[in-house]
Amino acid sequence: MRRALLVGLGVLVAIQLVPVSRDNGPGTVDAVEAPPEVTALLRRVCANCHSGATEWPWYSRVAPVSWLVAHDVHEGREHLDFATLPAAKPKRKAKLFGEIAEEVEEGGMPLRSYRWLHPEARLTDAERKAIVEWANAAEDAALAAAGAAQ
Repeated sequence: MRRALLVGLGVLVAIQLVPVSRDNGPGTVDAVEAPPEVTALLRRVCANCHSGATEWPWYSRVAPVSWLVAHDVHEGREHLDFATLPAAKPKRKAKLFGEIAEEVEEGGMPLRSYRWLHPEARLTDAERKAIVEWANAAEDAALAAAGAAQ
């Protein structure tokens, strides 16, 4: 029993040496045009995973949890990065805004695991509605821009 405990402890210490990328880029959610109240919601609820302004909590430095957190952040940025969204082509922009509205409306975003660790990321019905209405309007504007470009 003692030997297994020591081996387990050794493995736990050794995995701390595996490097994890906790990078941040230059962009924030402020790059996206939105009413101030929506921008504040995006900062509070979305910025950690969908911009270069990630605040890495203490547990993001302890393996194996660090691997999961870094994976979620990098995957989140890959799907949607508010810093690069304004430069996207209109059709792509429209698709992303549509996905924002759908995910937020259905409760898929923010992720349940994120809400559990970050209670401040829980949205009220009114906050959810504000984000959805903004994203739907932005999707419509991007679709209009895509139509005008053709």
